[in-house]
Amino acid sequence: MAIRPPISPGQWINSRAELLPMRPALTFQGTTWTYRELVEQIDRLAGALHAQGVRQGDRVGFLAFNHSMFLVALFATSKLGAIYVPLNFRLTGAELEFIINDAGVHTLIVGPDHQSVLEPVRGALKCQRFFGFGGHSETWPDIAREMERATPVHAAAEMDPDDVAILIYTSGTTGRPKGSMMTVGNIWATMVNEMLMVDVLSTDTLLTYAPLFHVGGLNVLTMTTILKGAHVVLHQSFDPGQVIADIARYKVTLAFAVPAMLLFISQHPDFEKADTSTLRSVSVGGAPCPEPLLKLYNGRGIAVNQGYGLTETCAMASFLTPEWCWQKMGSVGKPPPLTQLRVIDATGEVITQPHARGEICVRGLNVTRGYWNRPDATRDALSEDGWLRTGDVGYFDEDGFYYICDRVKDMVITGGENVYPAEVESVLYEHPSIAEVAVIGEPDEKWGEAVTAVVALKPGTTLTLEQLQEHASQKLARYKIPRRMHIVPALPRNPTGKVLKYVLRDRFAKSAGGEKQ
Repeated sequence: MAIRPPISPGQWINSRAELLPMRPALTFQGTTWTYRELVEQIDRLAGALHAQGVRQGDRVGFLAFNHSMFLVALFATSKLGAIYVPLNFRLTGAELEFIINDAGVHTLIVGPDHQSVLEPVRGALKCQRFFGFGGHSETWPDIAREMERATPVHAAAEMDPDDVAILIYTSGTTGRPKGSMMTVGNIWATMVNEMLMVDVLSTDTLLTYAPLFHVGGLNVLTMTTILKGAHVVLHQSFDPGQVIADIARYKVTLAFAVPAMLLFISQHPDFEKADTSTLRSVSVGGAPCPEPLLKLYNGRGIAVNQGYGLTETCAMASFLTPEWCWQKMGSVGKPPPLTQLRVIDATGEVITQPHARGEICVRGLNVTRGYWNRPDATRDALSEDGWLRTGDVGYFDEDGFYYICDRVKDMVITGGENVYPAEVESVLYEHPSIAEVAVIGEPDEKWGEAVTAVVALKPGTTLTLEQLQEHASQKLARYKIPRRMHIVPALPRNPTGKVLKYVLRDRFAKSAGGEKQ
């Protein structure tokens, strides 16, 4: 009989609390819970979910800004052997409707700020239970009341390493989001990788302000810090001034950020005199970090370590450790012990020559087993021997350090969020003035890249950037809406009709931004 190691989040959170119950676990909006208090909340919610019919393998959805309830719900769901589905709070109701129904969410928990977003589509949602928290609503019963009267569930369900624990949806190039399946084993391997590469200590304090629905906010350090029995300080959203204040207040030692966040922090008037003496390391991902920012933070004794990963790799695929921060500036480092990287050429052959560019592929215990209900997409992304094709172009140097230099796919990364052009283009094509449209990313000092629409108009029509944005806002999340627009006579295409986006990027790379005719 195979042995099932107790590595699911619902199992190891019990062990963590039993070892050091009085240690501070989580601080949110000025309230701190010890590990014992946190697990008591988890057990109550697990009991409430079980009373509402949630069983092993069922999906529990969560939609809200960062909140302590996010982590309570994650661990409670895991205790029942169910699957947690964190939802992007920036999406529209129509976008959320597809994801919730595609995942087959049984029970949906929604914060007070997002219940109105779902009201227009609630009748189309196939959930069996709806709950709210942090407010009173007749249509969204308070989950806290269910927790009060439920019998707590302390013992966690047994789960195999290959059992799905979390579904995180990422938009695909076809415009339809795909649910990346994070298994119990994936999450465990990611935490082990992080402990070996980042050296997370049980005495650390992590400041988390990136969105928890995103693989970066959740899996870059947050879960690992809890596993180590250290202290997580959670912010509802990103506020540069609050970040600066709480670094000093809580003696923060670790943080995760996308480059745009580091920029906004550095531009805050309190930054120059801020006490950041306890901050040992900031892990950076989501986009390449500009060299001036690296130098600015390193000048204050803060190691800024770039990493590389995807939702499909449960976050970390490579990491640049502090020892190499200066010597290998711009590199995303090397893969951690439980992960492998390689580069392949256009024919699929493995590249062995340093500095030769190709597509980055990842294999390891942290790599997803595939996409929820999408065997076709799974086959396209994963080889039979487990190599994930990332769609990113990169290379390695003579010392084995990896660099990301381009993308095979035309994804735009803005403020650490992935925007897939096909999804935006499909919406823009519905505008009556648009004959052709291509969405590309242009360099942007604040956001890394700006979503940019290159448009060819129908004869006799006009279009302004404001009109384009108003049209897009009806169906797209705010961060997906084009910030810039260029009007051209026609889009460049190859003989087969494919739009040559590299031509557009080359043409508009030095654009100052804004609406261009």
